[in-house]
Amino acid sequence: MSLIDEKTDTRGQSNVECSAQGVANVVTGFFGGMGGCAMVGQSMINMDSGGRGRWAGIMAGLTLFGFILFAGSLIEKIPLAALVGVMFRVVIGTFAWSSLRIIRKIPRSDAFVLILVSATIVMFDLAVAVIAGIVVSALVFSWKKSQGISAKAFLDKTGGKHYELSGPLYFASIHSFSSIFNVANDPEEVFIDFNDARILDHSGIEAVNSLTDKYLQAGKKLHLYHLSHDCRRLLKNAEKIVEVNLDEDPVYEVADDKLDS
Repeated sequence: MSLIDEKTDTRGQSNVECSAQGVANVVTGFFGGMGGCAMVGQSMINMDSGGRGRWAGIMAGLTLFGFILFAGSLIEKIPLAALVGVMFRVVIGTFAWSSLRIIRKIPRSDAFVLILVSATIVMFDLAVAVIAGIVVSALVFSWKKSQGISAKAFLDKTGGKHYELSGPLYFASIHSFSSIFNVANDPEEVFIDFNDARILDHSGIEAVNSLTDKYLQAGKKLHLYHLSHDCRRLLKNAEKIVEVNLDEDPVYEVADDKLDS
């Protein structure tokens, strides 16, 4: 559907298509058939032949149904070479040739995913290629986001040190998070502002717990404030491992000090 939308400059309804395919696969199972999904090749041939409306897909399905029931002996006479030629025609029409012109201009990670997916389709099939592309893209995204956590540090009038975090805290960014703090040289009171940061997963909770242990062992007190509602709920669910008093929130007093200055 995404490919057809791109070719025809239209916008399909994914929920309708998924529902229709789901119903069709369930009904097919009652007749001993094998479930499947939309056929990219058949859709491209249909579109290149001028089919644009709903009847185009319906007629393609009815025609294929008729071939199976009544024209099986005739289909067997079609040379495989002819079918190979049809598939090559589909490949030529499906491949985004414009991507070759911009491959040197896009980020290397995107170019790698493009080449990986194309090679995987040739060696395996479209389903494996899609899964591989999603996995690699997710890993690349996680790596890029892991570099996005940072903090601004300053001392207030009482000598407490404040860290204003920015960015997501999750499994890929815990190393960068831990390197921000200087437990040995920090004062007795340390405040971490999560106004522009979010704790996203269990690894982020573990990172906060580990940091808390370090400050407790050093005889210092750690405060968290400006936590979002979802972060508070996440930490509340893990209160057995997070040893931070969330009730002590000095943000309002500190904010007044900033305004007065």
